[in-house]
Amino acid sequence: MEAAATQAVMRALMTEGAKARFVGGCVRNTLLGRKVDDIDIATETAPQETMRLLQAAGIKTVATGVEHGTVTAVAEGRPFEVTTLRRDAETFGRKARVEFTDDWLEDAKRRDFTFNALYCDADGALYDAFDGRADLKKGRVRFVGSAAQRIAEDYLRVFRFFRFLAWYGKPPLDEQAIDAITAAAPRLTDLSGERVQKEMLRLLAADDPVAAVELMHRLCVLDHWLPESSDAARLARLLKIESAGAIAADPVRRLLALLDDDIELDPVAARWKLSRVLQTRLAAGLAHEPKLASLDAKSMRALVYRIGNQAALDRVTLHAVRSRIGPAHPALIAALQIARDWRAPKFPLSGADVLARGVQPGTDVGLLLAAVEEWWITGDFAADANACRAELKRAVGQKR
Repeated sequence: MEAAATQAVMRALMTEGAKARFVGGCVRNTLLGRKVDDIDIATETAPQETMRLLQAAGIKTVATGVEHGTVTAVAEGRPFEVTTLRRDAETFGRKARVEFTDDWLEDAKRRDFTFNALYCDADGALYDAFDGRADLKKGRVRFVGSAAQRIAEDYLRVFRFFRFLAWYGKPPLDEQAIDAITAAAPRLTDLSGERVQKEMLRLLAADDPVAAVELMHRLCVLDHWLPESSDAARLARLLKIESAGAIAADPVRRLLALLDDDIELDPVAARWKLSRVLQTRLAAGLAHEPKLASLDAKSMRALVYRIGNQAALDRVTLHAVRSRIGPAHPALIAALQIARDWRAPKFPLSGADVLARGVQPGTDVGLLLAAVEEWWITGDFAADANACRAELKRAVGQKR
């Protein structure tokens, strides 16, 4: 927030006397001494005026959400989201029709949680209308005003509650919030899959999301969105493996750990609107083939060769949490190291080698090549190109 680019944006916004303040996550994380990733700024000026002020200062602007009051300023290659003060004119459970205002309290009232309604000016003065700083210090995730009303305005706030609980929360829980979430749970079915996915993956990226996920199960929050998950026990075991230093935390792998055995992935993908990349990764992690028969080094290298490092790491970790293999187990430690660090060699033969043996073009070429490759894998990749050609010669002779 003290960086030159940030201060340049703030000065530009206040050039003609309007106020601009940092808001939300950057204020919250600064108070906690945590890393600040994104800078959000609230301003009294309307979007077009905001753009004019920024452009006059030589700062690039992008009209990312002008109808909702949001402009992105880009200074020294870094984006800053600048939003006009707003009030909700109408709410529909998933979105709101907003009106612009110059009233800072009105803007604060429409925010979800008290520690997200914290503002800070360029000189460091804090503006805290709802005791958000005290809530932050206590680890209390508390809605601004009525929890039931905040949730009815946007049911995604239920998922945001659990995300912030995982990142910042401590017991005891806010009872008004829990009562409102319990009542709202049946109303979560109409949310956007993309938005739910985003919130869940951000939740699972927290240092320890287990308690939050367990509470989601108890309050039936996941009944519609993730019925393929019955509890958080495997997630807890995964976190123990992560804390032992064997693997880095990964929200997608944590999602894999949440899923029950033998589930159908397609309904999850459709419900969450998963990207093709995510679907492919989850499918590889859940696949039964190739079988993971052993955690010995040879089997692990074969697995990495067949499905790649990331998929192998996911499969081994999932195998460990399902089989209750502890993080200190020597075979698991060695297997995870291979899955993470070993780089598979390139098979030294190609179809040209088969054709050079006099084999006519056709299906036999692929079959012979695959047979020699399987022989090479079984031998733990020790055979060089000459040895593989010798094996090919033998296989061709046998076929004739």
